[in-house]
Amino acid sequence: MPRPTKRVRRAERSSIRVMFDLAERHDGDLVRLEVGEPDFDTPEHVIDAAARAARVGETHYTSNAGLPACRRAIGDMLAHDHGVEHDPDEIVVTVGGMEALHLAIMATVGPGEELLAPGPTWPNYEIQAHLADGSFREVPMPAESGFDLEADRVLEAMSDDTAAVVLTTPSNPTGRVYDPAECRAVVEAAADHDAYVIADEVYLGLTYDGEPEGIAAHTGHPDHVITIGSCSKTYAMTGWRLGWLAADDHLVDRVVTVREATTACASSVSQHAAIAALTGPQEPFRKMYRAFRERRDLVVDRIAGIEGASCPRPEGAFYAYLDPGIDDDSLSIAKHLLEEHGVVLAPGDGFGESEPGRLRLSFANSMERLDEGFDRLEAGLETY
Repeated sequence: MPRPTKRVRRAERSSIRVMFDLAERHDGDLVRLEVGEPDFDTPEHVIDAAARAARVGETHYTSNAGLPACRRAIGDMLAHDHGVEHDPDEIVVTVGGMEALHLAIMATVGPGEELLAPGPTWPNYEIQAHLADGSFREVPMPAESGFDLEADRVLEAMSDDTAAVVLTTPSNPTGRVYDPAECRAVVEAAADHDAYVIADEVYLGLTYDGEPEGIAAHTGHPDHVITIGSCSKTYAMTGWRLGWLAADDHLVDRVVTVREATTACASSVSQHAAIAALTGPQEPFRKMYRAFRERRDLVVDRIAGIEGASCPRPEGAFYAYLDPGIDDDSLSIAKHLLEEHGVVLAPGDGFGESEPGRLRLSFANSMERLDEGFDRLEAGLETY
């Protein structure tokens, strides 16, 4: 069996995982602001729907693409909430957004072909590109514009080897929501290169300062857009492992072919949970959304009060990409904050080469713990 490439081996021990492992081994009181997971439990009506499904025997294989009712529920939500139109036959229910991304990359990136992503960017894209025998290239976005998407930079990086471009909006790690016009320009260029845009929109339901519209809703080339979504973030269902991929017919056929040889289908019980989340009472999720927006406002205010620190305003997701105003590598700063002050942030160098020294702060935590975490953060930066 071939050994993994050096780049994949490096990713296996990224600075993000280093900090997570250090925090797991720590036996003191920590404020954990490094983990990208809602701190809410899945609402009761979703759990009840899954339990009912299990009790009446809905515990068997489903089709490779998923239950028709689940695919319809996803399609209806995409159209109503995000302006993205897909028939149920153009949707595949997946084992979380992670598998949806993996399937999208496996279906579009071939040996020797390239996957591009604006940076800073989530590190798993690089690993998935290498698993497809392709390559990965980060296209850095400028810090002075808050890491917003500048389409011209992506277009300059495209070549005949470009198979796909990942656009993550809202962004992990910056929380930025990309300008629809810039996204549209990237899609048009991808179509000219006979390539795809993989729209990673797992945080789209957590958009705070505008309408949560999908990339595929803003282009004349929706057949070149693969929309990725998930119940994990918006619906507080990370452990249910339920996501989706929406694309045109021929791409979905390729995805299902790969899927048949890997996981076969998503959990039948989780699919019934997703139907309840997408079609049932929405107030529990609106309550979570309001809490995240309130926390975002707290984070912006607290960072503004730290001398020398700054961050782009998070317009979505639950992350702030902090410039601590310290000239050192991000892992060293993060270790100091954990070991000396008991607050955990994710080192920014785990998200690519854009602007070293940054830290990703997750505000998926209570207001009380966020305030405590910022007190410790401020003290830690003062003593560094």
